[in-house]
Amino acid sequence: MADPSSYRPRPGEIPDSPGVYRFRDEHRRVIYVGKAKSLRQRLANYFQDLAGLHPRTRSMVTTAASVEWTVVSTEVEALQLEYSWIKEYDPRFNVKYRDDKSYPYLAVTMNEEFPRVQVMRGHKRKGVRYFGPYAHAWAIRDTVDLMLRVFPVRTCSAGVFKNAARTGRPCLLGYIGKCSAPCVERISPGDHRELAEEFCDFMAGRTGTYLRRLERRMAEAAEEMEYERAARLRDDIGALKKAMEKNAVVLADATDADLIAVAEDELEAAVQIFHVRGGRVRGQRGWVTDKVEEITTGALVEHAVQQLYGEETGDAVPREVLVPALPDPVEPVQEWLTGRRGANVSLRVPQRGDKKALMETVQRNAQQALVLHKTKRASDLTTRSRALEEISDALGLDSAPLRIECYDISHLQGDDVVASMVVFEDGLARKSEYRRFQIKGFAGQDDVRSMREVITRRFRRYLAEKERTGEWTDGEEPGAEPGAQADLGAASAGLAEPPASTLTEDDGRPKRFAYPPQLVVVDGGAPQVAAAQRALDELGIDDIAVCGLAKRLEEVWLPGDDDPVVLPRTSEGLYLLQRIRDEAHRFAIAYQRTKRAKRFRSSPLDDVPGLGETRKRALIKHFGSLKRLRSATIEQICDVPGIGRKTAETIVAALAQAVPGGPAVNTATGEIMDDTEEPGQQTGSPGEPVSTGAPDERRGQER
Repeated sequence: MADPSSYRPRPGEIPDSPGVYRFRDEHRRVIYVGKAKSLRQRLANYFQDLAGLHPRTRSMVTTAASVEWTVVSTEVEALQLEYSWIKEYDPRFNVKYRDDKSYPYLAVTMNEEFPRVQVMRGHKRKGVRYFGPYAHAWAIRDTVDLMLRVFPVRTCSAGVFKNAARTGRPCLLGYIGKCSAPCVERISPGDHRELAEEFCDFMAGRTGTYLRRLERRMAEAAEEMEYERAARLRDDIGALKKAMEKNAVVLADATDADLIAVAEDELEAAVQIFHVRGGRVRGQRGWVTDKVEEITTGALVEHAVQQLYGEETGDAVPREVLVPALPDPVEPVQEWLTGRRGANVSLRVPQRGDKKALMETVQRNAQQALVLHKTKRASDLTTRSRALEEISDALGLDSAPLRIECYDISHLQGDDVVASMVVFEDGLARKSEYRRFQIKGFAGQDDVRSMREVITRRFRRYLAEKERTGEWTDGEEPGAEPGAQADLGAASAGLAEPPASTLTEDDGRPKRFAYPPQLVVVDGGAPQVAAAQRALDELGIDDIAVCGLAKRLEEVWLPGDDDPVVLPRTSEGLYLLQRIRDEAHRFAIAYQRTKRAKRFRSSPLDDVPGLGETRKRALIKHFGSLKRLRSATIEQICDVPGIGRKTAETIVAALAQAVPGGPAVNTATGEIMDDTEEPGQQTGSPGEPVSTGAPDERRGQER
């Protein structure tokens, strides 16, 4: 615990100007970001007597080890910078609303040649029109099913669309009139885009004009005695009205507004948002947050507004935002919203009438959401706390292991040996901290040696971070032997981590391998545990506990013990260790399969510079197989369209150096395929694996 007086700025050092400040801990992590109209007055509040601070604020200032600030010109700039830094650094003591990414939207991909209507979740993409969010995906599909009768916009995936275009036959929706079938050119791209724009206009609330137009066309058809067309238009009107009935009218003046309500107690807060467009509730969402700082309702509203509109522009920001309490001061927030929309935005508290009544409904939803969340979380917190205490007691630890790292080795008969590291903090998975490794120190199958290498590399990085003030570069690890570089691919969603060379000491983002666990768990028994402990001993680390969980009897092994620790089968601690071990195994297997699939898909043609997928396919199509291409002359290769003599010479040289693969095997029958088929026969395409056994048989021997 740090003493705030040890890093308190000197008197007169803090400017009396608007700005944004950051508190950092001893590891240089940003743990809190805030803004202030006067930096001097705001920061002085943090350095008063600890007894006078709110408990959560006191926890923050005693966790911090330094404070720094950035001066800006206006409060609006401070608001923008605060939002950017909170998103970048993810400070642990800032208000962060959860569950925002789980809500489905109705999306129209106007950025494609033939716009598509679909359900989308997650981050919003440029050029896509979004409507919602909705509470359930089935609610979107019901609405779309009704509207496709009137607006037959494409809903199929890219694969289905291309297949229909190739065969000249539309899908079922095209036959029953719920798709205009642009895939078979029943409608031009321009007309289809106009249809999609009409769909968007209707979903945006401009319903009256379109309904009146349909009613007028229905009346004209009836007058001309075209009763079948009039009946179709009547049914179209009925379908649209039924779709509109799913969103009840709540504001009679066709208002576009968002209503934000907050329910809170001393520890947590729940936020509910109703999106009203054209006087109808078009979407609803809810967030929950821990109150990790002393914060007012107005400040909670300000954070909700930042998260709600931080990535939005134009009409996505409504003309009116109704809230239970105004931020203090309100002018910068209102000016910021106006800048996001490009037109005036009203941020106010409703006082009377329909809007106040609707706000009371939103408030009741927020209160119910808070009660439901606390009911669920109470059981969850109790269970996780009990599990950590049971692990601490069973292993003889001084305190509960709040950070646990688990390691597993995976390979396929000694090939593609990889390792995984998963992290659990407070009993919950911390996927952003997951790491994966390639075993490069030696070849072959040796789980014990692999475990020792991984533990050594991971904690050598930790020691390097303790000794050095800056980040290491993307090269060999400090003091590591050649070939011991870890593969630090991103753990989730396939996202790559930014290069370490771009992370400076003042960046504030979490450093790789910089934070030690209280407990290291390895997947295995006494040999793996001994290897992990030996690696830590060689590095001089003696304050990290090690244990292993053997799969067969679910026994917990400790270093140097001849007998395992046996936890009861009903133990929450054992269940938590099993979940951590299984997660490490899953992560390692997924990485190992990815590497194996990449290796199987490789082809000698991949090493030919400048040879893309199109020309690879052309070569295989022309010669029928890689074996025939290998035996072809330069002149014969030059006969392939798009292949010049220089490229042909490069191909011949590359194939001459490559070692011929084994015979292809039909994995369904076990039949060895002859590679001397006629050119017109199907023999596969470049990039397909050459199998040497049934996939299920090989997968059964994965570790």
